[in-house]
Amino acid sequence: MKRILPWALALCAIAAAAGIGYYFYQQRAAETPDSTSAKAGKTGKGGFSKGGANVPVVAVAATTADVGVQLDGLGSVTPVATVTVRSRVDGQLMKLLFKEGQVVREGDLLAEIDPRPAQVLLSTAEGALARDQALLKNSQLDLERYKTLFQQDSIARQQLDTQDALVRQYEATLKMDHAAVESARLQLTYSKVTAPIGGRLGLRQVDLGNIVRAGDANGLVVITQLQPITVIFSIAEDSLPPVMKKLQAGEKLAVTAFDRAGKTQLASGMLLTVDNQIDPATGTVKLKAQFANQDLALFPNQFVNVRMLVDTKVGATVVPAAAIQRGTPGTFVYAVDPETKVVSVRKVKIGPAQGETVSVEEGVAPGTLVVVDGADKLREGAVVEMVVRDNSPPKDGPRRKRGEKGAAAKGEDAKGGFEKLSPEERAKRWQETNARIDKGEFGEDMKKLSEDERKQKMRELRGKNKQ
Repeated sequence: MKRILPWALALCAIAAAAGIGYYFYQQRAAETPDSTSAKAGKTGKGGFSKGGANVPVVAVAATTADVGVQLDGLGSVTPVATVTVRSRVDGQLMKLLFKEGQVVREGDLLAEIDPRPAQVLLSTAEGALARDQALLKNSQLDLERYKTLFQQDSIARQQLDTQDALVRQYEATLKMDHAAVESARLQLTYSKVTAPIGGRLGLRQVDLGNIVRAGDANGLVVITQLQPITVIFSIAEDSLPPVMKKLQAGEKLAVTAFDRAGKTQLASGMLLTVDNQIDPATGTVKLKAQFANQDLALFPNQFVNVRMLVDTKVGATVVPAAAIQRGTPGTFVYAVDPETKVVSVRKVKIGPAQGETVSVEEGVAPGTLVVVDGADKLREGAVVEMVVRDNSPPKDGPRRKRGEKGAAAKGEDAKGGFEKLSPEERAKRWQETNARIDKGEFGEDMKKLSEDERKQKMRELRGKNKQ
């Protein structure tokens, strides 16, 4: 009996503990739906707490503007005319009357070749002309005498005809002599080399004192016409119909040339013509534009980016290019309700871009607030805090160069300073970082990333630096 009593007490204790545990389990199961509902009421769609800190973003309103429909292409500067100045006669180069790089006009004297051989030929031709003129005059007098004698029946008809033929022979010889004189004078003129066109001279190809020949391949110098000048560029064949429509209507299409980076405008001109066939290998067609080139900003064979204005969309809805996001829904923007500060995803159909703005054909109306900074942390239904973008220059002096940090900055980094920045300062810091990425300070691969991918990459880099 004494052995059974401890076991009975243990069983009773276990049963009591099980009953108490079951009671509390039932109580917790009954409370779970209420607590879940309460949490759901505090948490917004996408997992962002509405009762907690809102996401700081920079948003601007969509506006209306006239947006140009432009076609971009790659081109090469081609001069209207390029002439290699050659000598037309053989001889010694006696004078060079130009400087390399000089701008000359048509007809300017460039060089002189030894004129003495041409002068000798001219004198010889003039002497032969004078001799044959005397012979012709004498034969004409004899012809008159023979005519008188023939009328008196003193000579035969044959003698008169022979004298008449001799006169005509001397007349033909006289024509040849005149041609020889003109040829000698022309050779003498060729001894002076003049500019056939106006333009800029290149480097001289021969030095003073050398013997130059008409068949020399290099010539004396090359002249390139720079004003006006043309640019030949290519566009896709699909873009050709609107261009041809404008040309056939007699409209002038404005063309702008930019530097290799596509940022600095070099010159403005007009479309001149379109090639007569499409290149089947590339699917492009060549176009030629002409520029006045008054400031000589365009140089022959220079590579340029060309932008041609084909049409203008009047009153189009435009947003900053930074507002355009790309993801699973396609192309979209984050629109902010100005009253509730709740964002929504709006799919958009974008149109032509102009500078830092993009036209939107569908999805956004003028006046709609769209997020341009801070979109990497947003989801549908998130509540945001509007941050005013500060574009004013810093008040604490000029911006430090890359790699320079003051004591305050070092202390801020040591304490995790970026996380402690205000939303305005954080947005401003990202603008500066984004500009450095565009300049290639973080590598070419970084420049190709989207804005969200750039921010993710920068967070990874900051994590590595802290380690």
